[in-house]
Amino acid sequence: MSRYRLSPTPAQEAALSEHCAHARLVWNLAVEQHAHWKPGRKSAPGFAEQCRQLTEARAAFDWLRAGSIIVQQQALKDFAQAMANFFGGTHRRPAWRKRGRAEGFRIVAVGPGDVRRLSRNVGEVRIPKVGWVRFRWSRAVPGGVKSFRVTCDRAGRWHVAFAAIPAPISAPGTGEIVGVDRGVAVSAAVSTGELLNVPGLRESEEKRLVRLQRRLARARRGSNRRAKVKAALARLKARQTDRRKDWVEKTSTELARRFDVIAVEDLKVRDMTRSASGTIDAPGVNVRAKAGLNRGILANGWGRLVARLEHKAPGRVVKVDPAYTSQTCNACGRRAAESRESQSRFRCVACGHQANADVNAACNIRDTAPGRGVAARGGSGLPGPANREPQPELLRSA
Repeated sequence: MSRYRLSPTPAQEAALSEHCAHARLVWNLAVEQHAHWKPGRKSAPGFAEQCRQLTEARAAFDWLRAGSIIVQQQALKDFAQAMANFFGGTHRRPAWRKRGRAEGFRIVAVGPGDVRRLSRNVGEVRIPKVGWVRFRWSRAVPGGVKSFRVTCDRAGRWHVAFAAIPAPISAPGTGEIVGVDRGVAVSAAVSTGELLNVPGLRESEEKRLVRLQRRLARARRGSNRRAKVKAALARLKARQTDRRKDWVEKTSTELARRFDVIAVEDLKVRDMTRSASGTIDAPGVNVRAKAGLNRGILANGWGRLVARLEHKAPGRVVKVDPAYTSQTCNACGRRAAESRESQSRFRCVACGHQANADVNAACNIRDTAPGRGVAARGGSGLPGPANREPQPELLRSA
């Protein structure tokens, strides 16, 4: 999607908030209807039946009738698609929507006259029952779009995203394969020796974040002071998120343009960032340390980087088993945990090869990709980790 920053007037912002409230209500009612459904019971109402119920609700409630039928019906359509994705096994079950979190609505049947350009940096989009809303024309709007989505983040910023699938980036045709090792201290280590890091908050911003968190802890729930502190925190977090997204877009584009094949570890990020708190009967251990690790993983955008690589270089991203890639010497193939001397230092106990630990792992990921140097070093040449057992001659020399 192509996203642009909206600049609504106060009256338009109030109307957009009403649209978000209508979409959230309709979505949550659909979730409630499906929440108690189980296999074997009478089927939950489908999209057509829910549209009929929506018509009855609009006739009964003035507040709902004052809203746009396009926004409300599209919320039901989005829910039907979400349920189809859930039953297809590609997404999680649709959950409740909360006010102030992931606010937005979709407009369909967009015509060529619904988007226009006013000047070099200003455009307008027509939204039902709101009128023409200005947005920053940061780049050309894709042609032939049929729908767009209006969203509002926690920082109170409005955006419009036009539904358009961009063309993938063409491979350079050089035959080069690159390995990418994702980490916490180093966001992405490339087998070429590059160490890439997500730009986070500056030192002054980190101190301000701590101060705001302390104020939030002292503020009374429901007070105006607490609302102001939460808004300031949201703006600071949004700045951090924007920098991470910008880094992911630039890094994924650069890798897709430079290399024919991109090898990454097949990491289950959702499982890796799951809470370790446990339950009352079986409480977890090292919960605080695990929470810090989870924050580090999410802050480095592991999942988003691979997702954007797959979008920009479809068919050219290879996922390999991450087992022992950080313990295997890329020079001789010796696998030993003691070779990883520290987070950043790797020194093979067999051949003495020294390298940055993350770059060494990235080289193993590259060589584990199908058709690479695993076969040349005595491996099978099949997709799999560079985790061969130590060779006897290397053990005697160690």
